[in-house]
Amino acid sequence: MQRTVTSRLELDIKGTTNMVFSLAAAQGSHVTSETLSFVLDGAAMKPTELTDRHGTRLHTFVSGPGLMTVEYSADVAGRSGPAPVVDLDLVTYLRPSRYCESDSLTPTARSEFRGLTGHDLLSAVTIWVWERLRYVPGSSLATDGAEQTLLARRGVCRDYAHLVIALLRALDVPARMVAVYAAGLYPMDFHAVCEAYVDGAWWVVDATRLAPRHSMLRISTGRDAADIAFLTNHWADLILTDMEVLAIVDTLPTDDGTELVQLG
Repeated sequence: MQRTVTSRLELDIKGTTNMVFSLAAAQGSHVTSETLSFVLDGAAMKPTELTDRHGTRLHTFVSGPGLMTVEYSADVAGRSGPAPVVDLDLVTYLRPSRYCESDSLTPTARSEFRGLTGHDLLSAVTIWVWERLRYVPGSSLATDGAEQTLLARRGVCRDYAHLVIALLRALDVPARMVAVYAAGLYPMDFHAVCEAYVDGAWWVVDATRLAPRHSMLRISTGRDAADIAFLTNHWADLILTDMEVLAIVDTLPTDDGTELVQLG
């Protein structure tokens, strides 16, 4: 499988700000070519690359005010191996987090999915969330968590992922959030999915069913949206004035949403 991914951001930065970007394919991807540039008012900025858990690559620097253009592109050959299993992850990703209030949703989870385990549980949660939510761009706030999403019955990919993660954690299944490039996604954007630990391995769960999971490319991994943001800034305000994301694959696979898929 040959994948090509690109992203382009335009930013209006109001003052000196500390910036952290998460746009690049995670470590472990079979990247054959890659470019990443940050240009502020015509001058190139040189970032520092930091590696977070799970191979997430963060690019950070301090920028002055002005107009910034960020461009990333990568070609990726084949699929990477399955995500490693780390004992600490099986503790971390069972805990409630800011956007995945598994403690609040435990009664709902136990009532709806009583007696289900393993892959039957993953399938049931996927279908349940898919049937109850409507995908409505712009319908949720950046501060909404899984509980609010369930009440509103609508959201975007991050909201779907938060609800799936919260329900699974409530049923003692470690679950985490992954930002990906997703070929076949419409409208094209950065995409968020759940990765759940069942039967000794991590499996992709995407209740939106908007893109085939086989072609997804990992960018970042964490507890919830707070850990996988494509941009974090401190000190001064900025405005994202334009964003373009593209992910293509040589052959787009089919995905009925029920089969077992590992992110690679």
